[in-house]
Amino acid sequence: MNDVDPGLTVSAQLPVDPGLLPPAAVHKILTAALEEDAPYGDITSATLLPADAVATAWLVAREPGIFSGGGVFAAMMRLTDPAAEVNILKADGEAFAAGDSLASVTGLAQAVLTAERVALNLTQRMSAIATATAEYVALAAGTKARVTDTRKTTPGLRVLERYAVRCGGGYNHRFSLSDAVLAKDNHLAVLTNSDHGLLTAALANARARLPHTVHFEVEVDRQEQIEPVLAAGVDTIMLDNFALDALAAGVQQVAGRALVEASGNVNPGTIAAIARTGVDIISVGALTHSVRALDLGLDISVGTGPRS
Repeated sequence: MNDVDPGLTVSAQLPVDPGLLPPAAVHKILTAALEEDAPYGDITSATLLPADAVATAWLVAREPGIFSGGGVFAAMMRLTDPAAEVNILKADGEAFAAGDSLASVTGLAQAVLTAERVALNLTQRMSAIATATAEYVALAAGTKARVTDTRKTTPGLRVLERYAVRCGGGYNHRFSLSDAVLAKDNHLAVLTNSDHGLLTAALANARARLPHTVHFEVEVDRQEQIEPVLAAGVDTIMLDNFALDALAAGVQQVAGRALVEASGNVNPGTIAAIARTGVDIISVGALTHSVRALDLGLDISVGTGPRS
């Protein structure tokens, strides 16, 4: 397939600023990855390549998608060669076709090849997440539903994966357990044994102890829990694994008293119908936990001598 899938171009046209990646967080991830991949240096490149060999390489797409990770690619190349010249040819969030060049780098060949695998691993995964997110966003278009990620991310890579979701036109859920209250079924099981009055009181008591800036969300898995949860004054109610008719009924029952989030059984075949029920948020764990890395490659040419 040589052309960009029309369904993937939607997110690139949306006025969504993916925001900036924190440089310190990126540096921490890259240094850890390089330490894992080359703990004592790259003996292959150091043994085979002249120390003054210069390489120019292009990050090339083997299949279409949405780009994410240009800044990560540049930072990785400059980690091994601070003087490397990096040009980002596609913006994060921009659609690309198979065969497109996404970025280029000119630097010491040893350094470029040492950085190659880490740079590819991360940009391939980030672009895959952006591409998957764009598909879900396109399928939910025409509704008010926001497509969001979850905490089902790769340990240590959450900041990159969450950024990639934004590049695909999606939104982020809470970043960590420290950001917001989200009482799920296991929390509720500890709080109460299906005593709705006790549930309301327990949630209201918890809400009263929170600063006013902390968002309070509660997950329910059956319709009879909705009123007791709303009575506690929550900000968002998550309807988990509700059938479509139950989702629509739940939205009507909440009637604007809280935001309504749909979760569970969300995939490309179901998201459009879920969005049409009127929910405000659709959280999709698949955006980060089960994407297939996009096929990107690094095509290289070499020369010797000092760089101009």
